[in-house]
Amino acid sequence: MENTSTGMLKEVALRIKSLRLDFGYSPEQMAEFTGFPLDECILYEDGNADLPFSFIHKCAELFDVEMMELLQGRAPRLSGYTVTRRGEGQLTAREPGITIQAMAPLFKNRKADPYWVRYEYSEALQSAPIEQVTHAGQEFDIVIEGSMKIKIGDHTEVLAPGDSILYNSSIPHGMIAVGGADCVFCAVVLAEEDAELIWEHGRMVNAASLKPAVEEAEPAKVYPDYMEKFIQTETNDKGAPVAVHFSNADKFNFAFDVVDAIAEREPDRLAMLHIDREKNERRFSFLQMKKMSARAANYFRALGIKKGDRVMLVLRRNWEFWPIIVGLHKLGAIPIPATDQLVEKDFEYRFNAASVAAVVCTAYGGCAAEAERALERCPSVHLKVMAGGSREGWHDFDSEYDMYSSRFNRTEDSPCGDDTMLMLFSSGTSGYPKAVDHSFKYPLGHYITARFWHNVDPDGLHFTISETGWGKALWGKLYGQWMCGAATFVYDFDRFAADDIMPMFAKYNITSFCAPPTMYRFFIKEDLSKYDLSSIKHATTAGEALNPEVSTRFFEATGLTIMEAFGQTETTLTIGNFVGTKPKLGSMGRANPMYHVELMTQDGELAEVGETGEIVIYTGNGVPCGLFKGYYNAPDATAANWHDDYYHTGDLAWRDEDGYFYYVGRADDVIKSSGYRIGPFEIESVIMELPYVLECGVCAAPDEIRGQVVKACITLVKGTDGTAELAKEIQAYVKQRTAPYKYPRIVEFRDSLPKTISGKIIRNRL
Repeated sequence: MENTSTGMLKEVALRIKSLRLDFGYSPEQMAEFTGFPLDECILYEDGNADLPFSFIHKCAELFDVEMMELLQGRAPRLSGYTVTRRGEGQLTAREPGITIQAMAPLFKNRKADPYWVRYEYSEALQSAPIEQVTHAGQEFDIVIEGSMKIKIGDHTEVLAPGDSILYNSSIPHGMIAVGGADCVFCAVVLAEEDAELIWEHGRMVNAASLKPAVEEAEPAKVYPDYMEKFIQTETNDKGAPVAVHFSNADKFNFAFDVVDAIAEREPDRLAMLHIDREKNERRFSFLQMKKMSARAANYFRALGIKKGDRVMLVLRRNWEFWPIIVGLHKLGAIPIPATDQLVEKDFEYRFNAASVAAVVCTAYGGCAAEAERALERCPSVHLKVMAGGSREGWHDFDSEYDMYSSRFNRTEDSPCGDDTMLMLFSSGTSGYPKAVDHSFKYPLGHYITARFWHNVDPDGLHFTISETGWGKALWGKLYGQWMCGAATFVYDFDRFAADDIMPMFAKYNITSFCAPPTMYRFFIKEDLSKYDLSSIKHATTAGEALNPEVSTRFFEATGLTIMEAFGQTETTLTIGNFVGTKPKLGSMGRANPMYHVELMTQDGELAEVGETGEIVIYTGNGVPCGLFKGYYNAPDATAANWHDDYYHTGDLAWRDEDGYFYYVGRADDVIKSSGYRIGPFEIESVIMELPYVLECGVCAAPDEIRGQVVKACITLVKGTDGTAELAKEIQAYVKQRTAPYKYPRIVEFRDSLPKTISGKIIRNRL
């Protein structure tokens, strides 16, 4: 570590000093443990002197962290293999005349630490006593170039190229280069303990705590060939997707090529089973959907809606949403699904930002009144339609649309391909939501979502918990499922309650299920043994990262492995645990083969295996089906996120040697403390292991010494009091299960956490 590398030296020194303060050690105690003089320890801590290897090694032992965590501010992650190219080892120490490079800094399952070492020849050292140090374990040295004199205890040996030595490194030892030339040797430091180790929650633990691997998911039965004209997939021998090819995408229109096409071939095939708030059942076949959507298209055309007009749909889980959105796809008008949780200011912003021409609201609740109050400041809106009821000044969809023809034929001017099909507002975790513009190719991207992630059964029933105002509804309640011939289950409940929803799985024989992590967090707090969940063959989640503890508890209760995935409003499923693959606990899975997914570092370079980077999608060879066109009327925002042939997601992850991705957090959520970059999700996952924690959000709090510290905001289960003692218990629990610099120095108990409309925790408001 050269004096010219002042910034790096200062960062390492700050990490060491911060950990000393965290552990409550005095400088005198530090000097006693490391064996270095007090004045030198103070110089090292202040970053005013080069850090000897032995000092860093002793500090890592004292604080029970990896040396690489002190040096790089991040933990090793790889477990299969790691390659270090010539001259690219991690510089661990540079003392006068000594250079030491770690050769496997990213390997997390190390039983040994290999180093490439150069000792410069010094004439002055030839007649001086050899300085000796100690460290735990054993050390193996083999000379590559030059000659070495090594002293172990009172014994001295001289080694030439090819000679090697193994010794107990707790015995004082030291070496110098002899023979008039520098000595280069490989040093391998072996761990003292012989226990089989694994990496969990950011540190090494005994293999006895390793959870059993889950079995590979089995693909569902053979799918109908509805989509063979547009999509061709290649799979491996286990049924996992390895390649996706699209054809005729420029002519594709979901309404005509899927809904109407299936209605012609199998008119009675079930498209949707709908349960309303009063538990009334309605079954819709594809033929019914074809006719109802045609009526809806004719209805809106008669009301003056034309191709390109934007129509906001605020319909909760009302059955009317499905024929209306499919009808608008036929007409070429652009639906904008929105949640009924919007209030006046939300409607005003969205109406004006997207130049909305019409709004369709549910009669349930107060969203129509909220929308109406915003209209006087929104001149583009000229049509109001209500579904499921009536309101003065609004058209009544239910009583009016049925009078229109059930035929709506495709023409040469019918929308398709790159025409805008749909707009969605992003969740808005920072700043105002942006209007995301999707083309008619977008549904094609969801074929992989439904077939290889949801693993829908064409003869089964798929249930995704989502209101239609969220993008997740399009992932799990419409496009992909119907392209696979699978029916969707929709329950228009008021408020989520386990004892209300759980009995429906057995009653309706629901075969596949998807819900956001928030729902699963509530599930595991319930006694799931009371419910028959045996019909469910496949469980999935997306929307935010899934805490490993939630996945483990759900598996213990149901025998089902929750298959996690990642995507955004701007994309379809981008990374996922697909059928035919073995998921890894805590991983989002592998890249969807239809996307070229990479990780990019802050300096614009592609990240190495094990290195944290931003998830990006390469578009230099064309824009894949499913990726958005851009942000509506916001070219600067589009260019900021999509440039130089890469779409930047703003989400951070790292990838292991098997191609599995692990979520770290939003780029603007990462905590920078004492030179460490700490992802909030890891800390949240540990805290979520505690039985009395319902929800948790972790963010940064300013700190004079460290720059930032970890702050945890926690919602407790009913009946638990948030006391100072409980906060200390949580801090101690995290300290035991993560590297010590990661524990939350601030713990706050709250009744609720700030969330986006789609239910994601907004960390920058904690």
